[in-house]
This record gives sequence, structure tokens and C-alpha cells, in this order.
Amino acid sequence: MAYTTADLGASLPLLASGKVRELYEVDSKTLLFVASDRISAYDVIMQNGVPNKGKVLTLMTAFWFEYLQKQIPVLKTHFLGLKVPDSVSQQAQEQLRNRSMLVRRLKIFPVEAIVRGYITGSAWSSYKKTGEVNGKKMPEGLRESQEFPEPIYTPSTKAELGQHDENISTEDAAKIVGEKYAKRIEQLSLQVYSAAKEYAKQRGIIIADTKFEFGLDEETDEVVLVDEVLTPDSSRFWSAQTYALGQSQESFDKQYLRDWLTKNGLKGKEGVEMSEEVVKNTSSKYAEAFQILTGKSLEEATR
Repeated sequence: MAYTTADLGASLPLLASGKVRELYEVDSKTLLFVASDRISAYDVIMQNGVPNKGKVLTLMTAFWFEYLQKQIPVLKTHFLGLKVPDSVSQQAQEQLRNRSMLVRRLKIFPVEAIVRGYITGSAWSSYKKTGEVNGKKMPEGLRESQEFPEPIYTPSTKAELGQHDENISTEDAAKIVGEKYAKRIEQLSLQVYSAAKEYAKQRGIIIADTKFEFGLDEETDEVVLVDEVLTPDSSRFWSAQTYALGQSQESFDKQYLRDWLTKNGLKGKEGVEMSEEVVKNTSSKYAEAFQILTGKSLEEATR
């Protein structure tokens, strides 16, 4: 059975429960970030989960934090480690192992920092209608799944549970978080995406686009990379081997689930239960992406 929510009893206070994760308070400066096996698509949580998905997201994020800080020395992250707090019961320790991270407690900026290296998804839909992406004119004649001349930054709002994120301009993002922080978020987003994109491409995965979140260390006034990073939940991962211009791509992310929902008239509907085949195939795609990018199978990584 897929993991859904840890029962931590009175050991750690639950601060928030989102679409796919829980956030617990360890102390005034530290949080426990737990990735469940729940999965959402089109801002709706499926009735059943994907076994081991939370472990894939957590261990892949930990991998990327370590890699990125070597590539971008100025980058700060909220990641402190994978150790489960000793105050948690033995039963919960087993549940949380490899699916929880200790992280710094920071003020979170209320924007999603989206970077697109290829034109697909909502960007492709917008471009076909207006020739623009997030209100900015794009080159003429782009084809579906084509690489942009340079990666572009397209922020969105960070919606509450049950609401929908909305694409916004960089100017609107600056009004929300302030000009100084908006510029730093954009710079870091593009730096992180570019470093990850080059690494992934060498291993046979194209990162078409991805979503980052950032927080503020109020003591140092530094912008800090937070949340999960470059996972199949927050990114579009395409196979470099089968990539073909002018069409949708074979992917290692939840686009498979989105396509299944759309095909069956279930897009955006509540109370959907995935078929066993969809669960199995989604789990397989996540595990395959993990192995390609980290060089280890999930079984090896969780021993």
C-alpha cells in the first residue's frame, strides 16, 4: 500500500498538509519535510497514491541539492539532511526513512519560479494563440517541443490548496515579492536550471521545464532554494533518445497521468482513482528517472 501520511502522534506538531507532503515543526529553526505517495494532476489529488513516490522525490531532491551546490557555490538551500529526528517513534521512523528531510525554517516567497527550456504545455498553448508566453513575444515559427534560444523565466502565483496557480509577468512577480528579491529569484532559477539541464542531457534526459520555490533567510537577507527540486513532480523530463521536434514527447514524469486523465474525460475532476496499470506505469517512470539521473536504482539508494 502507498504511504499517505505519517502518524507522529504528539512527537512533532503538524504545521501544514499540502497536496503531496506534510510539514512538521522540529524546533523554532528546523522543519521536517515529508513527501507522501499522494499524487496530484491539474491541481487535484488522486484518490490512490503511487508506492515509493515520496522516496523518489526526497532522494532525488537531496541528490540535486548536493550536486547544485558544487556547481553553483553561491547557491544556498534549506536542506540540512535526511536524518529522522530521535523524538519520533520507532514506527514513524520506519515510515519516514528516505522520504523526509530536515530543512531550515524560512519565510517562503509566494511565487512559483518556473523556467522553460523548451516550448510545451501551457506555454505552447499560449504561443499558438498569441505568439506570446507569459505576455512576452516569442520568435515566430517555433514548433511544439522546440528548444528556446535561451531558457525563459515565467513565474506564477503560488495558490492555496484547492486553488489554481496563475501565470504572471516578471513585473507582477516583482510587485509581489519586491524588485530586489524578484531579480535574485530569476537569476538563481536560470542558473540552477542551466546547470541541471546540462547534467541531465549528458545522462539522456531533457529537462524541458521545471518549477522552483525560494525562501528568505531574514537574518542574512539571502534568497534560498527550498522545497523539492528537479523531480518528476516539479519538472518535465523527456527522453533524449526519442526526442522529436513538432510533437509531444515520451516523458519520465506525471505527464503520463495527465494524458490518461485527459483521454478519459477526468481532467480536473475530484475523486478519481487511478487504475492499477496507471499506478504501476507512473511508479516505473519515476523510478527510471531516478536511476538515470542519480546512477543508482531506488532499491540501492534505500538500503
